Amino acid sequence: MRIAARAGFAARGVVYVLIGVLAVRIAFGDPGAEADRRGALEQVARQPFGEFLLWVIGLAFAGLALWRLTEAVYGPTTGSGGGEGKRTVKRLAALGRAVFYGVVAAGVFGLVLGSGGPRSSDHQSKGLSARAMEWPGGRWLVGAVGIGFVAAGCWIAARAAMRKFMKKMETGRMSAKEERAVEVLGAAGGVARGVVFATAGVFAVVAAVQFDPDKAKGVDDTLRSFTQTPAGPWLLVVVAVGLVLFGVFSFACARRRKV
Repeated sequence: MRIAARAGFAARGVVYVLIGVLAVRIAFGDPGAEADRRGALEQVARQPFGEFLLWVIGLAFAGLALWRLTEAVYGPTTGSGGGEGKRTVKRLAALGRAVFYGVVAAGVFGLVLGSGGPRSSDHQSKGLSARAMEWPGGRWLVGAVGIGFVAAGCWIAARAAMRKFMKKMETGRMSAKEERAVEVLGAAGGVARGVVFATAGVFAVVAAVQFDPDKAKGVDDTLRSFTQTPAGPWLLVVVAVGLVLFGVFSFACARRRKV
């Protein structure tokens, strides 16, 4: 399980670094880049031994899903203190992460096997929003999901800014410089990741209020929206660099995370 978890964190790092690099390319005028998980995986597929690398990444994400599943069954590895209610919440959160990483792994395998793999995040967001709005009360459901994303993004950013992630790191095995570097990477990267989550949630809420599923945005469109602010493409560059830093932090997790 330790090997599976560490491999999964490394795979997550690869994906986030590539998403950040693709976002920088968009900021500097490359409209063909697709800054989401599918775009990152397609970049891997174009490399020498790309198919082999996709198999490795898919297996690594499957390992991360399996490790999260063991946390859901047996309790989290770290931070499992508190009452029974708190432990139950953490087990449910671990189960949710297990399902998420399982879906990611399935998408990677789909891409390497030629069955299409994961659709673009923008296509998924608009498609899911359109189908949900056809249901009774679907408009409210889309709005509630959007609010959930906003809350999750704010929670991710706040915990990153407060360095809460350091409780899950093997700080006793780090030098002072390494510990400081991990703090900076995790804080900056986590805040950027939270901003992207929250912004995507805002677009979902707008889609629900205006009853227009096309207003919903995936990761790629959300990142592109930063170029339409008064800060122009430089805001996207800042967020993109933050995502790269989160990817590097994930590599640190592969080495120093308590698992």
